[in-house]
Amino acid sequence: MRIKKIYSPNFNKKKRPNKSIKLIVIHYTGMQSERESIIRLSSPKFKVSSHFLIGENGKIYRLVEDNKIAWHAGESCWGKFKNLNKNSIGIELVNKGHRYGYSNFKKKQLSSLIKICKILINKYKIKKQNIVGHSDIAPLRKKDPGEKFPWIDLAKKKIGVWHNSRNEKLIKFRRAKISKKYKINFFKNLVKIGYCLKSKKKTDLTKITKAFQRHFRKDLVNGIIDKECLTIAKNISKNT
Repeated sequence: MRIKKIYSPNFNKKKRPNKSIKLIVIHYTGMQSERESIIRLSSPKFKVSSHFLIGENGKIYRLVEDNKIAWHAGESCWGKFKNLNKNSIGIELVNKGHRYGYSNFKKKQLSSLIKICKILINKYKIKKQNIVGHSDIAPLRKKDPGEKFPWIDLAKKKIGVWHNSRNEKLIKFRRAKISKKYKINFFKNLVKIGYCLKSKKKTDLTKITKAFQRHFRKDLVNGIIDKECLTIAKNISKNT
């Protein structure tokens, strides 16, 4: 597997121990081209970076070494981990994102991602539940990698988690209303999965629900908790 090195100055200079690496965070670049993405991630002006960047053609770029803290996650939280830059490997996928014309991720791009993830999982003993999207760890701010990202395909390769509820059962539960008690149970299950509930404001809970839906119920991202969402959340929380 060929990896082209491009130096980014946007990282903490102090080395971190391998044992501190616990998560993989997947992003999209949200920019109009690969070239523009490289410029931003390697420019000291923007103060952002990632460890890897993967182009639409599957080309892999190394921007920051694993033992250095790249600046990709920002204010974030997953389970017991806070401000995840120090505990994670960041992987950016070239994609225009929601702002500029969000499109499906390319097969060669995803193939390269799977290869990189398998290497990182084996090297750092990363748990499946700790392979997440930017929107999972920062749901109030971020949407990436978004509802077009094929989490189910990665889970089949043992990269990340997925539910095992049957689709024919779930579709019957879609839009089925649930009581306030079960909505509370939904968020309890989200916490077990890893989501952090810093705020109980209705608008914030809606954003967190949308982040969950973008990952696990991408056909309908509406921020409304229905019986389908509850069933999926219960299933995942029992198996993580």
